[in-house]
Amino acid sequence: MDEPEILFLHALPLDGYMWDGQREALGAKSIAPTLYRSGETVTEWAEAALSLTQSSRLVLVGCSVGGSCALEIANLAPERVAGMVLIGTKADRRADPLFHAQALRVIREEGRDAAWKRYWRPFFHPDTPETVLASAYGMMMRQSREDLARGTDVFHTRPGRADLLSRLSCPVAIVSGDQDPAPGLKTSAAQAEMASNGKLHVIKGSGHYVPLEQPADLNSLLTEFTVACR
Repeated sequence: MDEPEILFLHALPLDGYMWDGQREALGAKSIAPTLYRSGETVTEWAEAALSLTQSSRLVLVGCSVGGSCALEIANLAPERVAGMVLIGTKADRRADPLFHAQALRVIREEGRDAAWKRYWRPFFHPDTPETVLASAYGMMMRQSREDLARGTDVFHTRPGRADLLSRLSCPVAIVSGDQDPAPGLKTSAAQAEMASNGKLHVIKGSGHYVPLEQPADLNSLLTEFTVACR
């Protein structure tokens, strides 16, 4: 049986480079695509990401909408999933058309900087170093307004996959920063309980973007998790 390939799936408003610290630390076979131009739905993103992989077995690591993409991959090809790490991910979905429309308007009419200040900067821990924030902001600014709008559409139109957690037999790590406002510790704990082989991991001193905010803690967790998935 071949060693699992790690498929890293990025959050909004970032891209595949958000995972550089994890890929370097783990040194394993991995891929971290940027998915904004891979389609209009999370299913299309999942299909595109799957098409880039080479191994028959995968460890899926997704943050925020990247976690939604991981769940969709697990729905499409459960036999290929050796393990899944969901960071700041809400498996269920409650439609919020007003918020969705407002976010699109801000991105398209007011621009990326306004969207950063309103939607994404507040999701970082208050004590996040300015160097980390600057790196994330620069990553966001590499994406066009339309790519960010498309990512917002993908997030708000994703299907709910909470029922999938109980059907997966592979290990599932639910990771939450202790100061992550969404989905938050209560929802994350419930998802870990829902998964048939799930475990909750709370990362201290982190908000929503754990891979950037507390990379050392996440790298340690991922190293242990991927070994268990072999």
